[in-house]
Parts: sequence; C-alpha cells; structure tokens
Amino acid sequence: MADALSLPEVSLFLSLIKLRRFDDATLGVLRTLLVSKDVKSAVQVRSSLEQFMRFQSLCILREIVDENVVHVLSVLEFLVRAFAVIGDFESCLALRYEALVFRKNKSGVHQWLQVGHIEWENFAKDALDNGFYPIATKACENALLCLRRTDTSGLENFTGDIQRIGSLKDIAIASTGSCSVEAKAVKYLKRKEMEKSQLQASTFREIQPVASVLFRESIKKRNARKFSECQTSRSTGRNSHTY
Repeated sequence: MADALSLPEVSLFLSLIKLRRFDDATLGVLRTLLVSKDVKSAVQVRSSLEQFMRFQSLCILREIVDENVVHVLSVLEFLVRAFAVIGDFESCLALRYEALVFRKNKSGVHQWLQVGHIEWENFAKDALDNGFYPIATKACENALLCLRRTDTSGLENFTGDIQRIGSLKDIAIASTGSCSVEAKAVKYLKRKEMEKSQLQASTFREIQPVASVLFRESIKKRNARKFSECQTSRSTGRNSHTY
C-alpha cells in the first residue's frame, strides 16, 4: 500500500483530500491517475486508494457534522463520486444512504430536502442488485411512507406505485429469508461484533455515522451468506468426487 501511495500523481490526490479540496478538479486527478496505469498497477492503486478513502471519509464525516446542510450534502456527493471512480461500490452505496437519511432527518426544518419515493425506490433497487437485502427493505419502507404522506390527488399512478414498491419490498424480504444457511454464521459474526464494540464503544460511536450502521450490518450478512454458499459448494464437490 505504501509503495502505491508514494507515486507522485497519487500523492497529489492524497494531498488534495487532506486539504479538503472536494471539487471536480480533485476528481479529475483521481480519474487520470487510475486510467494511466497498467492493469497490475491499477489494481494496486485502487486497493490503496480504497483503504485511504474509507479512513478519510470517516474523519471527514466527523468533521462536517456541525456544518450547514448544503456543505454536508456537497461533501457527501463528492465522496459518493470518488468511491464510484475508485470502484468501491459498497462505500458508494453506504454514503448514498447516509445522504438520503441526512436529508430525511433535516426535512422537518428544510422542506426542500425532502426525499421523494422515487429516490428511495431507486436506491432500493441498487441495494437489492448488490445483495444488500435488509437495507433495500428499509429503503422500500421509506418509499412507501413517503407515498402515504403525500397528497394523492396529483398522483395518477399512486396505486401502481404502491404495488410496484410493495413488490420490490417483498423481493428484498424473500431474498433475506432465503439465506437461512447463513444463520449460524451471522449469529457468530454478531456476537464477535458485540464483543469488539464493547471494547471500542466510545471510538466507534465517535467516528461511525449512525445512518450507516444498518447498511454495514447488511454487508456483514451478505459476506456471511457468500461464505456459507462457498462452504456448501466445496462440500458438494467433495461428495461428488467420493462417488
């Protein structure tokens, strides 16, 4: 990681992030340094940048917690775009969710921040496509809540929207429930996470954005599911060789 981050063009991007230059010029530097590498170098640089940006994003979110809503949202948008360029779609989705929840929480004071049902639905689809079923379910619930709070007189397709989002939610719930093979692994991971959080509770609460906790939990569930599927496949392979 250290070697990849020491490259001159990479160092420039790191410096811009540390200076909190969240603009298109910084994203341009990021795009340039990624496309100018051979395949092996690009993989190393992307991996190093992913680790760097994950750490920096936590620090940045902690720094801007008391800033005005426009600044917070602009920084979140920058981070989403940066992670998309790097190819870290897990963090990209996590920060998109963070931004939606932030807007939802602030919309009581700033009505222009209200999140529409279409935004929640689109996010739910992306979360579902990437295997984050619990968070997709939550996004669908928020979409349905938005619809039920809306004046339906101006919505020609209100019933259709309810049915479509409801179906999407059912798929997310069914996908979550179909992963019963991972139940023991998930339980184990939760117990280990609780033990870890008890040791580092104060630090965790300080740097971890509240809205991302549910998202990160769904990531753990997905990883546990993939592990269980891999174990099942290996077991099946061994049995077939026996015969």
